[in-house]
Amino acid sequence: MSTLSFEASDVPVRADLVEAHQRAWAAIAAPGTWLTGERRVALAAEIRNAIGCAHCARIKAALSPNAIEGAHDSLGVLGAAEIELIHRVVCDPGRLSERWSQSVLARGLDEGEYVEIVGVIAMVMIMDTCTRALALPERALPAPREGAPSRYRPAGAKKQAAWLPLVEPEDAVDADGPMYPSPKAGYIYRGLSLVPQSLREYWTLANCHYLPGQYIYQFDKSIRAISRPQVEILAARVSALHQCVY
Repeated sequence: MSTLSFEASDVPVRADLVEAHQRAWAAIAAPGTWLTGERRVALAAEIRNAIGCAHCARIKAALSPNAIEGAHDSLGVLGAAEIELIHRVVCDPGRLSERWSQSVLARGLDEGEYVEIVGVIAMVMIMDTCTRALALPERALPAPREGAPSRYRPAGAKKQAAWLPLVEPEDAVDADGPMYPSPKAGYIYRGLSLVPQSLREYWTLANCHYLPGQYIYQFDKSIRAISRPQVEILAARVSALHQCVY
């Protein structure tokens, strides 16, 4: 599989970050829990396409996202529910609602498919934003790998604290595989837990861009080239710009 080269970057790029991108793209190309590799790569293409969607721009500019009618500018490969989910999460995530999420599911998506798609969105956005910040071209999408999805749903998943079912740390079982850095893992860790494979793929990537869970509360220690306060200032500013209320 061809991979993006960071050698053209004007700044040094950590080896673990390069490896994290390679692993993540390989994971996207492989069969997931509910989606085939072909569908996951098609998702990645639509995620990139959504950024230039004129309909999304009109929604973003409107006082209410419900005030705008019309169709998204899609690549024509995925279904209407997938297109709506991708475009709204990519372009206007700060104004999503439980009613909206239920309307997406009503169009024919399974809850597991919904969560897996969100996981792919998060991974592609992380990697493309990183390469864009380094003034590097987007990586060519990988060729999908054949195989069937596992279709594994955690026995302990339940709808309680979020719009979709979650697996609370106390309800996780060995069959789910590792998911949380500790029994007290915050809800930001639990968001993708209906699809444990997606949770692991996302956090393996995200931890390389931010901090692994075991360092979160070590405020006097930094494992990056900048200090921990500098890391948090950047994180807070990015969160504010993206209307991340968490």
